[in-house]
Amino acid sequence: MPATQNTVRLAGLLGLVIAGAAAAVFIVAAGDQGQLNVARYGGGAWVFILAWIITMPVLAPWLKERAGR
Repeated sequence: MPATQNTVRLAGLLGLVIAGAAAAVFIVAAGDQGQLNVARYGGGAWVFILAWIITMPVLAPWLKERAGR
């Protein structure tokens, strides 16, 4: 497998980890505020999706540059 493809896969995996962590933090923080479960988990899903969308275009070029060194 080409190095570029591995780098993009790594970026996807790291993006998933970061997005999952952000969603978990949101769910815990919303639970401390006493929000309903629908709001907590719906908001957590929204945060997960947005965080993944934001991290993918940032991580992929950054990791490609680091792999080229």
